[in-house]
Amino acid sequence: MELEFAKLEGLGNDFVFIEDMDAALELSDAQVKALCDRHFGIGADGVILVRPPKGAGVAYMHYINADGTLAQMCGNGVRCFAKYLVDHGLAQSGDGALTVDTMAGERRIAYQLDDSGKLALATVDMGAPILEPERIPLSPSSSDRCAQQKNGLNLIILDSPWGAFMFACVSMGNPHAVCFIENWEGQSDDLFPADAEKSLDTMRLDDIGAFFESHPAFPEKSNIEFACIEEDGISMRVFERGCGETLACGTGACATFVAASLTGRVQGETIIHLLGGDLTIDEDEPGHILMTGPAEQSFTGSVTL
Repeated sequence: MELEFAKLEGLGNDFVFIEDMDAALELSDAQVKALCDRHFGIGADGVILVRPPKGAGVAYMHYINADGTLAQMCGNGVRCFAKYLVDHGLAQSGDGALTVDTMAGERRIAYQLDDSGKLALATVDMGAPILEPERIPLSPSSSDRCAQQKNGLNLIILDSPWGAFMFACVSMGNPHAVCFIENWEGQSDDLFPADAEKSLDTMRLDDIGAFFESHPAFPEKSNIEFACIEEDGISMRVFERGCGETLACGTGACATFVAASLTGRVQGETIIHLLGGDLTIDEDEPGHILMTGPAEQSFTGSVTL
């Protein structure tokens, strides 16, 4: 089977796009893994199938993680989805706004065009954060230490081989657990390379992220964010459910903003610094989170599966 594809990225969070307007393409886990393989395939954090709308949207974003599992939502992916629709003529480029369908519901997107008429920057209404434990979902056991609720935000302390960590649990259509680190010197030596300065940049995220991603407190697994407050915003790294560490995560940036806002760490529009670049996160009307960032097309081609 030969497929035409486009490779798009948002702050280095990259995706293989395939048009499937007949909704007839069914990719196996092995095929998705092959497409996303960075040595033997195209290389990506996930595959996005462009399918017919399920509601009021222009099209439906069917997002599959690099390991073949379905994901309800992807913030960087949905900006790239808007770019694909606009740049490939599936949406009217002059409108400046469109609605798309996702597994997490409709998402309204406003966008700006560059001088060549291509989408350059998009602002996504990510909707209201979900804080109810059963909807995140969050299912702590009696052995987990639930610290408190703050402004409706669930804060839970979970033990690990590297010590105990407090997570703020939020869903942005997909589950997130956000940990703010304020004392780096107090963290376990085993979390960092030998002789390295202890910091967000040097922590072994692949190890601790994988541990907490599959923690029993998260029945559908969870995206794991570690963050610290800076003078000019929030720095964050993310271990994405089904992918591992990625250069950026739009829903993770939104969840981190929500957690920081509800715990009094930030107020109003905030810059989230990710490995791949910056996202601007704000709250529009109460409970509606806005995410603004770029989207780029890297290349197009064909692949045989």
